[in-house]
Amino acid sequence: MRRRLPFLLDPSADAPFPDPRLALREPDGLLAIGGDLEPQRLLNAYRAGVFPWYSQGQPLLWWSPDPRTVFGTDRVHLSARFRRQLRTSNWVLRADTAFAQVMSACAHAPRPGQDGTWITPRMLDAYTALHRLGHAHSMEVWDGQALVGGIYGVAIGQMFFGESMFSAVSGGSKAALAGLARILAGWGWPLIDAQVDNDHLRRMGAEQWRRERFLALVDRQVALDAPAQAWTARIGDLAASTLAGV
Repeated sequence: MRRRLPFLLDPSADAPFPDPRLALREPDGLLAIGGDLEPQRLLNAYRAGVFPWYSQGQPLLWWSPDPRTVFGTDRVHLSARFRRQLRTSNWVLRADTAFAQVMSACAHAPRPGQDGTWITPRMLDAYTALHRLGHAHSMEVWDGQALVGGIYGVAIGQMFFGESMFSAVSGGSKAALAGLARILAGWGWPLIDAQVDNDHLRRMGAEQWRRERFLALVDRQVALDAPAQAWTARIGDLAASTLAGV
């Protein structure tokens, strides 16, 4: 049987995405190729449960893997040892005060088994544009004036699509993810998309959802009302020690 190929995207950024259920099984989740990173195309992609992921020198590739890695916002796991670290920490969490800095740090963070980064200058420009529109956000962990960890992603309606995170010191990304989950749970947002599986995410409580289940939840959540604006004032300063629990 002839191998099925990914779709070639319509040149118009307003064009709908192909049905994610038609994504390839090998490589898992590859749906489409081409297009651009204009804000409207990116928002259409996330609403469809699709995200861009490609390396420098490759064409734009669009993915919807099955299964999908997710975090329930009330199910992020922190080890007892890390909770003890947080209790004595002076770290403070803030949102959207250093978005480009968080993205740049994620781009330069070493990743096991990865050579180079998929967070290209083109990606940085595209997500910074989404940030200005109030759809891309960063959760930052600060130790005084030093940025020690962070996570960034895209919010549409009441759904958060995580893109990448980093640690400048041990535990920085864990605190960022846990803080983000705590805040989103308080707002009634049920899920953080983590895209693809790895051991680190599983240790923190990530689950594997079948694509159909994930797409059904995304379809519901992105239709809910939520303002597209910076989260800085809404979140304020959150002491990381409060994430340790009792």
